[in-house]
Amino acid sequence: MTQMQPIFILPEGTQRSTGKNAQRTNIMAAKLVAETVRTTLGPKGMDKMLVDSLGDIVVTNDGVTILEEMSIEHPAAKMIVEVAKTQEDEVGDGTTTAVVLAGELLKKAEELLDMEIHPTVIAKGYRLAESKAQQILNEISEPVTANDTEVLKKIAITAMTGKGAESAKEHLAAIAVKAVKQVADMHENRLSIDKDNIKIEKKVGASVDQSELVQGIVLDKERVHNSMPRFVKSAKVALIDSAMEIKGTETDAKINISDPEKMQAFLDMEENMLRGMVEKIKKSGATVVFCQKGIDDMAQHFLAKAGIYAARRVSKSDMENLARATGGSIVSNLDDLSKADLGYAGVVEERKVGDEDMTYVRECRNPKSVTVLVRGGTEHVVDEVKRAMEDALGDVATALIVGKVVAGAGAPEIEVARQLRKYADSMSGREQLAVQAFANSMEVIPRTLAENAGLDPIDVLTELKSAHDKKQKWAGVNVFTGKIMDAWKQGVIEPLKIKTQAVSSASEVAVMILRIDDVIASSGDKGGGMPPGMGGMPEY
Repeated sequence: MTQMQPIFILPEGTQRSTGKNAQRTNIMAAKLVAETVRTTLGPKGMDKMLVDSLGDIVVTNDGVTILEEMSIEHPAAKMIVEVAKTQEDEVGDGTTTAVVLAGELLKKAEELLDMEIHPTVIAKGYRLAESKAQQILNEISEPVTANDTEVLKKIAITAMTGKGAESAKEHLAAIAVKAVKQVADMHENRLSIDKDNIKIEKKVGASVDQSELVQGIVLDKERVHNSMPRFVKSAKVALIDSAMEIKGTETDAKINISDPEKMQAFLDMEENMLRGMVEKIKKSGATVVFCQKGIDDMAQHFLAKAGIYAARRVSKSDMENLARATGGSIVSNLDDLSKADLGYAGVVEERKVGDEDMTYVRECRNPKSVTVLVRGGTEHVVDEVKRAMEDALGDVATALIVGKVVAGAGAPEIEVARQLRKYADSMSGREQLAVQAFANSMEVIPRTLAENAGLDPIDVLTELKSAHDKKQKWAGVNVFTGKIMDAWKQGVIEPLKIKTQAVSSASEVAVMILRIDDVIASSGDKGGGMPPGMGGMPEY
C-alpha cells in the first residue's frame, strides 16, 4: 500500500490557527485591549503614562490616544483600535466606552461559543439587538437646540470631568459652548458645524483657568520687522498667497553685466519691483498683511516704513481660518488686490505668550472661525487640557447637529439592557440567548464606572435595575457618593450620537471578529513577518 504524500498549499513557515483556537486567540486579544483602557472610564478613571522609544511622555486617560500610542501588533487587537478611531472621527468622545463595550460583547460571545452555539447565530442575534438598541436610545433621548445654553454647558462639563482639565471645567465649558455657537452655520434649515473652524492653540506658562476664547485667530507667528507697529486698531487685513520676493528664472540662466553702472541699475530695478508690490498693498488700504509665502528683507523694510504689520509663512489652514474670521479673500496675485478683498479685525497685535511672540487677530465682526487658547503649567498638562477641550467641543457640536441628548452615568445603558431583555423574551430560537448576552454586555459601562470609583458593582447594578424598573429612566450611578442619582437633574448629559455610534461600531467589530475561524499569517522570509502573539497568547 503506497503512503500518501502530505500536501502543502501554503509556503513554509506560515502559521495558521483554525476553528475554536483562532476564535479564542482573537477574542483574547480584543479583551486585553478593552481591559487596558477600562480603568480610565468615568470621572474616577485613572490615567496612563505612555513612554515611547525616544523617551517622550504622554499622560492621558483619552481612550484613542492610549491605543494609538501603544503601537499594538495583534491583528484582532488592531480591529478594536479602529473602533476607537471611528468613534473619535465621528463624535470626538466616547472612545473608551466603545472599546470596553466591544470587549464585553466578545467576552459574552465566548460563553455562548462554549455552549456550542454557532458564531453565525450569535452574529445574527447581535445584529438584531444592535438595531433594537438604536431604536431604544432614540426613543429615550431628549431634544436640544442652540438656545439651551445650560444643557450645552453641562454636556461640555460632562466631557471634561475626570480629565486633566477638571479644575477649571466651568470656565472651559463656557468657552467650548461659545466657540461652537460662534462657528455654527445654517444651511437649508440644517445646522452645520465644522470643528476645523475652531483652532486650538496651546501655550505653557499660565494656569488652566487663564485659557481664553479669542473672537478671531491666534497665530504662532511674529511680525517680520521690528519697526512695524505692535498694535493695529481697526485693522484692514490683506491675505496674500504669493511670495513678496523677486522670482528667480524658471531655467538656470546667467546674467552678464559688463558695466558697473548697469549692476546698480539692476539692483535698483529689483528694489523698485519690491517697492511696487508694497505700493499695491498700500493703495488697497491694507494695514495688516498675512503672507502664505516669504517676504523679502527689502519688502519688509518698505512695509515697516508704510506702517503696515506683516507676518509671513502663515500655513494654508491658518490662512483659510483668517479668511473666515475677518471676512477677507485670499489673493494669489498682488495686481488683483483691491479694497473689496480686505478683511476686518478690531485689533491685530503682537503679544508675548510664555517666551514666544504670537499674533492675535481679535474683535472680528461675527467671525466664522475662532481660536481657543489653552494654557497650563507644564507641557503634559497643556496637552491633556487640549484633548479634554477637543472632547468638549466635539460633544457640544455633535449634540447640536443631531439635536438629541441623553443623560450619562450609566443610565442609558441600563435602560437599553432592561428593554433588550424584554425584547429577547419575545423571541424564540437561539438568537434569544445572543440578544440576552448583548443586554448583559451593555451593563459593563455602569459596572466599570462603579468599579473605577471603588464601589461594589453588584450592589450598584442591583439598585440601578430596581430604579429603572420603577420607570426612572435617568437613574445613574453617582461615583462621588456611591448612591443612585437622577443623572439628568445632576447635569450629567451626553450627546445621543456618542451612545449610538459606540453601540454600532462595537457590535460590528464584535460580529466581524466572531466570524473569523481561520487565521493564516505569512512567514517572515516573504517580508510579511508573523505578528507577535499570533501563535499562543496575544501580546501588545
